[in-house]
Amino acid sequence: MNGLSGVALVAGVSLAGGLVTAAAFGAHDGVVLAGLLLASGAPILALSHLLARRRARVGSLSRQFGLAIALVVGLALASVAVVAGLMFVSTHDAVILMLLLVSAGVLAVYSASILAREVMWDIGVVRQGVAAVGQGARDVRLETRGQDEVADLAAAGNRMIEQITAREAERDAAEAARRSLLAAVSHDLRTPLASLRVLAEALGSEEQTLDEETRRRYLGQLAVHVGSLEGLIDDLFELSRLEAGEIAWPMEELRLGELVEETVEAMGAHADAEDIVVVADAGAPLPVVRGNPEKLQRVLFNLIDNAIRHTPRGGRVAVAAEPGEGGGVEIEVADGGEGIDAAEREQVFDPFYRGGRESSRTRRGAGLGLTICRAILDAHGGTVWVAESERGARVRFSVPPAGFGGGP
Repeated sequence: MNGLSGVALVAGVSLAGGLVTAAAFGAHDGVVLAGLLLASGAPILALSHLLARRRARVGSLSRQFGLAIALVVGLALASVAVVAGLMFVSTHDAVILMLLLVSAGVLAVYSASILAREVMWDIGVVRQGVAAVGQGARDVRLETRGQDEVADLAAAGNRMIEQITAREAERDAAEAARRSLLAAVSHDLRTPLASLRVLAEALGSEEQTLDEETRRRYLGQLAVHVGSLEGLIDDLFELSRLEAGEIAWPMEELRLGELVEETVEAMGAHADAEDIVVVADAGAPLPVVRGNPEKLQRVLFNLIDNAIRHTPRGGRVAVAAEPGEGGGVEIEVADGGEGIDAAEREQVFDPFYRGGRESSRTRRGAGLGLTICRAILDAHGGTVWVAESERGARVRFSVPPAGFGGGP
């Protein structure tokens, strides 16, 4: 309550008391009582605001409540004494009234102290909990006895602790992923670099004479390792841009059925070299989607290449496109390999993941193909997942319809 509100309150109480007294006992008594109420209320108002401004010097809430009540009771007793003198109230009545006021004041102080003790207990819970969080504890729950503003503060503190815990978990996960990525990159760099060093030393050695056929073979191996390093660096660069959101692809409306057939045809030579048959089933009418054809074709290239690498010679890879839920398109690439364990179906999209029956999926390439697929589809508002399969692996991805709000 501000100062103007307090003045209005004192004036209103004084006027109302004066009018009631004037109606009951005469105008003189009404005027006297109104003046007394105003004279006693003004100091109480001024001292209350002073107490509120200097509450830091008073100390605990119990002391603040007690001092405020004592202030009111003390001035009320003084007012009773003045009324007794001015309005000819008998000493007997004045003493009884004063004792009643003192008794009410003592009980009010006691009640305030009980209330303050409960409030202070709740505040202590919040204070100790915040201190524990500051020291590193995260399994803290602020539980108060009341359902008041302190309880609201405790609830806000609990939300803060949950947010801090979640942010730290995200930070720890990101740090673990960063360390894992650095370890995997270091591993994938070490092997070709070691081979390059050996080959370079052999080619540059003056003590060792190489015949022309060996020299050509070594040069071919050098080119392979350099290409592997270039692919790893390019994939890392593209993945970092995708995850950072630094993308500005031209988007257009397109039909994925045509893109599927075009990509399967382009992969034909590679599949023939591995003695693999790749078939496409995209004849059904498909909804129009909005996306970047080059990036979506990159997804198809990666998935089909991955399926070819995990299909035994003489096997078959099937690529199918069909209308998806919500008006989009779903595409499936199914291979004839060993499949993916259910526990690893989500992990295979992590960078450089190696494990289980898919432990060799990075034996040719940088090991980032599936990770880049997921990042590209995320940018389009789509998803990619490994579906259940009795034989082989079935990787499916979805692209939302043209009217969808996702994409760069």
